Amino acid sequence: MADNLLKECPLLVALDKEKTVYDGFISVQDRDFRLRITLPPDHQLKQAKLHCCWELKRLLKNHQHILKQRLHHSSSLVGFILELRTVLEIALKSQAGWQSIPPPQYYSQLITEIESLGWDKLIFIDTDFRTLKLKADDSSHRQHVVIVKLKSKYPVEAPECSADLPVPLVITWTPQIATLNLRLLTLTAQSEARPNTISYQSATMIYELPSLNCNFCLTAEQAPQEREPPSNLAHMHSQFLLIVEALAEFWAVMDEIDEHTWVLEPEKPSRADTMRRIAIGNNVSIKVEIDPRHPKMLPECCLLGAEHAVTPLRGKLNANMHLWNPDCSVLQNMKDVMEIEFPSPATHEKSSFSVECGICYSYRLDSAIPDQVCNDPRCGQPFHQACLYEWLRGLPTSRQSFNIVFGECPYCSKQVRLGSQVSWAGLPAADPVQTSWCDIFIIRQSRWACRIIIRPYRGLSVAVLRCCVVHEGLL
Repeated sequence: MADNLLKECPLLVALDKEKTVYDGFISVQDRDFRLRITLPPDHQLKQAKLHCCWELKRLLKNHQHILKQRLHHSSSLVGFILELRTVLEIALKSQAGWQSIPPPQYYSQLITEIESLGWDKLIFIDTDFRTLKLKADDSSHRQHVVIVKLKSKYPVEAPECSADLPVPLVITWTPQIATLNLRLLTLTAQSEARPNTISYQSATMIYELPSLNCNFCLTAEQAPQEREPPSNLAHMHSQFLLIVEALAEFWAVMDEIDEHTWVLEPEKPSRADTMRRIAIGNNVSIKVEIDPRHPKMLPECCLLGAEHAVTPLRGKLNANMHLWNPDCSVLQNMKDVMEIEFPSPATHEKSSFSVECGICYSYRLDSAIPDQVCNDPRCGQPFHQACLYEWLRGLPTSRQSFNIVFGECPYCSKQVRLGSQVSWAGLPAADPVQTSWCDIFIIRQSRWACRIIIRPYRGLSVAVLRCCVVHEGLL
C-alpha cells in the first residue's frame, strides 16, 4: 500500500512507524491542499479522522456526507485518496473563482501599485484581492468612490470600473505587454552566427533578442515602436479624478438646489441623479432634468399640480424663456424666469409640501409621491397616479375618452381626469391607461415635442396631429 500511496499522493507521508498518522498535501488541478489523516490502531477507515486546511475545508463544506460514505466504503487509504481527489475536482469545477487563482506576481504587483498610489486612497479591499474601492476628492472637497474589479489576468486584462456618476465611466487601459509585436511561427534551431541571440529580419533592419533556453524562432511583424506607458491603478485613478473634476460644475448646481430648496424627489439623491422635483407651493412642484455636460443651460422642466396653479407658471416659463442667462445659477434663473421664490429649508418645513394621498393616506407609495391634484381650487386634494386610476376605474359613472379617464373626485365630487400616463422621458409608463382603439405617442426633438393620436377610421389606422409642435411645458 505504501508504494501505491507514494505514487498517487507523493506529498502525503506517514509521521509514525505504525503509519496511523499521515500529513502532507494532496494535489488537484495544479493546486496543493494541506491534509492530515489520523487512523485508529486497526487502520479501519470507518474511524479515521480528516483534518483540512481552511481552503480545503471551504471546498468540502457541501460534500461532507459524500466523504463519510467514502470513508465507510473504501477498502484502503489509497482508494479513499482517489475518491477524495475526485470530489475535489468536482468541487473546483463548480466554483469558477477557484479555477482562475492569480499567480503570486499578481499580488506582489497589486501591493506595489497600491503603495505607489497611496494607501490613503484605498478605502476597501476584499479578502480575494479582486475588488477595491478607491476615493478621489475633487477641487470642492467632495469625496467620490470608484469601484475597481480586477480580473485574474490583471494587468494584461483591463479591470472593470464603476462609480456614482451621471455619465458613463470610460477608462482607457494600456495592457502591460512586450514592446514588440512578436509572433511564434515554428520551432527552429538557434542562430548559428551568434548562439546567445535569436535573430530575425524585418524589412531592412535586423533585431536581436536575448536567447531563451528553448529552441524556437520569433518573427516580428513590425519594428520596435514607442508605446504608451502601461496602465496601473495610479493611471486609472488619475483618469477618474479628471472625470469628476469635469463634473464639478454639475454637482455645484445640484448641491445649490438641494441646499436652498425642498427637494421632493428623489428622497435620497445620489451623485448620479440628474433630476430634482422641487416644491413651489402647496401641491405645486416642478421637475427639472439637468444636463451634466451643460449644467448651466436651460433644463427640461415639467410643472406638476392643480391646473389653476400650474397654468400661470407655465405661461411665465414659456414667455420668459429668452431671459435665461447661462452665466447665472440654474436656481436663480428659474426664479427670474417664473418670477417666484422657492420655499427654503430655512423658512419652511417639508411637512408643508409632503401632503398624503387622499386615497391611500400615505405620502410614498413604493417610490412614487402624490402627483395628481384635484383641479377645483377649493379642494386641491393630491393623489398618487396609481391610486386615482384604480379609484376612477372602479366608479360606475367614470368614462374614458382616448387615453383620458374622467370621474369624480372622492372628496369634492367635482370632475377629475387622469391623462395618458406619460413618463418623464416621454415614453409610456408602466401599466398605462390604454384602450384597444387609441394609442398616444410623444415624439420629442430637443426641447420641442408633438403629440400624435393614432386611431382607426374605416378599418385603417389614421394618425391625427392633436397638437402642433409645442414646447414641452404645454404637454
